[in-house]
Amino acid sequence: MKKPDDLFSSAHGKNLPLSERFRPRKLSEFLGQKHILQPGSLLYRAIEQDQLFSFIMWGPPGCGKTTLARLLAQHSKADFVEFSAVTSGVPEVRKIIAEARERQELYNTSTILFVDEIHRFNKAQQDAFLPFVENGSIILIGATIENPYYAVISSLASRLRFYNFRSLEAEEVREMIDRVMSDEERGLGREKLILTPEARDFLVDASGGDGRFVLNALELGSVFAKDIEGQRTITLDVILDAVQRRARKYDKTGSEHYDTISAFIKSIRGGDPNGALYWLARMIEAGEDPRFIARRLIIAASEEVGCADPLALMTAVAASQAVETVGWPESRIILSQAVIHVACSPKSNAAYLAISKAQEAVRNKPNLPVPLHLRNPSFKGAKELGYGDGFLYPHDFSGHFVVQSYLPDNLLSQIFYQPTQQGYENRFHEALKKWWPEKYPGGKKES
Repeated sequence: MKKPDDLFSSAHGKNLPLSERFRPRKLSEFLGQKHILQPGSLLYRAIEQDQLFSFIMWGPPGCGKTTLARLLAQHSKADFVEFSAVTSGVPEVRKIIAEARERQELYNTSTILFVDEIHRFNKAQQDAFLPFVENGSIILIGATIENPYYAVISSLASRLRFYNFRSLEAEEVREMIDRVMSDEERGLGREKLILTPEARDFLVDASGGDGRFVLNALELGSVFAKDIEGQRTITLDVILDAVQRRARKYDKTGSEHYDTISAFIKSIRGGDPNGALYWLARMIEAGEDPRFIARRLIIAASEEVGCADPLALMTAVAASQAVETVGWPESRIILSQAVIHVACSPKSNAAYLAISKAQEAVRNKPNLPVPLHLRNPSFKGAKELGYGDGFLYPHDFSGHFVVQSYLPDNLLSQIFYQPTQQGYENRFHEALKKWWPEKYPGGKKES
């Protein structure tokens, strides 16, 4: 069974892409993930002592998941099998596991099975791993850009540890660039290139912490470096051509999608149009469906603003209808207008709380009868049953209001809606104080 370092035999893997041949060959060269790989941490000690366990690494592209898996293989006496969930399925898994069990029985040798993009396996496929992870036939190491709490079945997840990988920090990206430019064995050092400070700074910023993106851009930049005063130079223009556009860590079905929409909604809730517009722009640039954004904006207009500004919901609904007609790129203007309105509106979650409390009351007492005076008296025989008796028609009274009960007897004292004093909702607060002083003596003050 080949170890990953075999890749660097045969003239040090000169024909390999830079992103492949420049992978660290020892743990001390590994960049990033200090929160889980600092000396003394559980994973660090497991690697040092060759006491590996099954776990899943999840995080954005280019943060070192595959690199670490190959480093683990080099540090371990176990056999290492690399497997892609994109190109292979359950039959291949069973074959690998059968071979792993044979090595264990004959030679007492463990097998590390590294499964890249493990989230692509469905439930039945993931089930195939269960007994062999449990009995120790394989040490399963998975890599995924998806949140494994959603992407991995619970029975398998309970047998694994999860490690959340983070994008490389700016200083770590700078260190990677400097290493690549100076390394004469596996990097670009032999080519005696100059990388301008402007190009370096842009690459750090554009990478978004994606190491593979950096290496690919540098490799392409080295091919098209300009001759400036007899020196091959990678300028900002060269890097811009190599990069074309900034790398974006966004998957419309993945955790970055949910994290971004979460930040968008929280910015609206916090009354920050600048934050909301930034996250809106992130979604636009990633090609998010404008209808999805509009739907979430409608929900926010009701849940976060509600009756404090009823026009916010009208604006959000109008925006949703408009983007259906217009589409990209003009929908960005429509969504921007609606986002600014909702973000800048006074906030109230009273409508959300009110229906939640009302539903809770229904669940606790699901079959309370409708009071007779509120029942429909229009069908034959209803009056003989007393339906509608005693109902007071509000429009017959001064101010178009009259005190009477509108709840089942068991819930007469229940209050579901507590108005704030924000925006339009203050008007509701004043009306309720006048109509129902025993329930709303002072309303609910904004905390």
